[in-house]
Amino acid sequence: MSESAVQKREKIFSKETEGRTDWKKWKSERKEQKKKWKEAKLIKQLEKQRENEAEKKPQQTDEQQEKSKGRPYTVSIALPGSVLDNAQSPELRTYLAGQIARACCVFCVDEVVIFDEQGEDTKSVEGEFKGVGKKGQACVQLARILQYLECPQYLRKSFFPKHQDLQFAGLLNPLDSPHHMRVEEESEFREGVVLDRPSKAGKGSFVNCGMRKEVQIDKQLQAGLRVTIHLNKTQNPESKVHKGVVVAPHVPRTEGGLYWGYSVRLASCLSNVFTECPHKEGYDLTIGTSERGSNIDPVTLPPFKHMLVVFGGLQGLEASVDTDQNLDVTDPSVLFDLYLNTCPNQGSRTIRTEEAILISMSGLRQKIAAVFMDHKAG
Repeated sequence: MSESAVQKREKIFSKETEGRTDWKKWKSERKEQKKKWKEAKLIKQLEKQRENEAEKKPQQTDEQQEKSKGRPYTVSIALPGSVLDNAQSPELRTYLAGQIARACCVFCVDEVVIFDEQGEDTKSVEGEFKGVGKKGQACVQLARILQYLECPQYLRKSFFPKHQDLQFAGLLNPLDSPHHMRVEEESEFREGVVLDRPSKAGKGSFVNCGMRKEVQIDKQLQAGLRVTIHLNKTQNPESKVHKGVVVAPHVPRTEGGLYWGYSVRLASCLSNVFTECPHKEGYDLTIGTSERGSNIDPVTLPPFKHMLVVFGGLQGLEASVDTDQNLDVTDPSVLFDLYLNTCPNQGSRTIRTEEAILISMSGLRQKIAAVFMDHKAG
């Protein structure tokens, strides 16, 4: 074979090998480029995600703030109606009821339960005043006065006709709670009464909420009902009415963190205070108050949703337990999760019930706040 042929083959082989190495380089470069593109895409996606998260964060914080504003728990108190029997005249009975209402409002009590130590079956506030010291009527009168004072002033004519029990109620100090609105006061929520006024088909009822304009709601309701209204944030100033929606009475508390007054419940005996609880899960923290109880100072409260504090009458909780035929216990402390002396080393032989409410609730206030501060921190 000639040299020229060998040289030609070497040249061809070298060209082929050169072509192969170029192809490998090209492939590797291609792979590197693809990696860079993928990395660039991932970086862009991450940046978009961060931007979206940054946009959502303010909304979430606003929602969290709104939720944190709300109060998730309720506080109830129970006391015997016989405390009014300690007053010597209708005027003093009325003033005593006003003191209890003020104490409940100051400490944001959500429910007041009035039980009958005599065990009479009194479950409504219907009936006439039968005079000072009559059994059973003290519960009815106390409940009626408490309901009257809790009702916003502009609604009282709709729900409270003239009655002997309320003869002196107009002289009592007002509660001035957040739901007792002035005419020009702006608020997200308002209490109102459904008016007996026709509305167009597909439109809701009209409600008097104590403003210069009536409020048209989203539903047709029976006239005379008391309702809680959530007013629309934007209102048409040229419209003859405001717009709003009906909400549950607890919404101002659970969503707005507002104290929205108390409800009043009558119980025929002490045991019915527990068994007729309006909450499905019942009261998960019950506290009895007595001078024979444990000192309140070192006590820490467990987490709860619905707390009940029970006060005794003139002869203490022992008398209420003795007269209750449904209870076969003699020691009241077994009925409660905590049995507390809220005023140790008292100087007077007796502490009146209206005083006990103020003393006990002021002692419990910081302990309740501590429970929910720990809950928020956790």
